Amino acid sequence: MPLSIEGRPDEARALATVHAALDEGVTLLDTADSYHLPGADPGHNELLVARALAAYGGDTSDVLVATKGGRGRPADGSWTVTGTPRHLKAAAEASRKRLGVDAIGLYQLHKPDPAVPFEDSVGALRDLLDAGTIRLAGISNADTGQIRVAREILGERLVCVQNQYSPAVRDSEAELTLCAELGLAFLPWSPLGGISRSSLDGPSRTEERDRHAAFHSVARERSASPQQVCLAWLLTRSPTVIPIPGASRPETIRSSAAATELELTEGEVARLDLEFRGLSA
Repeated sequence: MPLSIEGRPDEARALATVHAALDEGVTLLDTADSYHLPGADPGHNELLVARALAAYGGDTSDVLVATKGGRGRPADGSWTVTGTPRHLKAAAEASRKRLGVDAIGLYQLHKPDPAVPFEDSVGALRDLLDAGTIRLAGISNADTGQIRVAREILGERLVCVQNQYSPAVRDSEAELTLCAELGLAFLPWSPLGGISRSSLDGPSRTEERDRHAAFHSVARERSASPQQVCLAWLLTRSPTVIPIPGASRPETIRSSAAATELELTEGEVARLDLEFRGLSA
């Protein structure tokens, strides 16, 4: 998303960022048709991902491109929600063409539409699976009840749930637990919430650092960044967690990828868990 919305880098740096991710062994690229500037045509990020993969010199056969449909970005900069089956089917077909693939590897309902029965929106994903437009399905910004409904409709073709989850946003704990029970991947979006802000300077950032002191102290002890500690900690929350940190520079994604090599001790995890539970109280 950071490569295509407000404040995005130029194309050369954007392509270099994706290529750096691939160089580091990243095999999941998460995009959406709504990742574009307000009022612009949908699909800027999907087209960018497609160009980056085409221009990459290495093997990309094991890279899974996941995209999403059901949200829009009108000229006023807001985020709209449209979950009608007609819209989702048309959006998926448009995404498939922009990505230049025979079938989308993973297609996710971006957000439940309160004006549309959730079963109807998920039913559109089922139809897309049956038609071969998409290979796997996921949902995003969903609660436990919606996860169970989607599982009933899609069966094992439902593979993931993407919710906001981080040290600063902790209200998807039940969804994370349910995903582990069902064997569904749980993709925390904005996984560095609270940590990224607390790494900056300024009075308000000092307050954030105090709130997340354990992440900063473990980082100092391990000669790592607080962001790397956060990502490593998220990987301990559940065996099905796959964090999806954003990046707009090659250096950022390289740093995030290095977090997979940071194995926290039981004591460090306990310290971070204790702070997390205290923040959640």
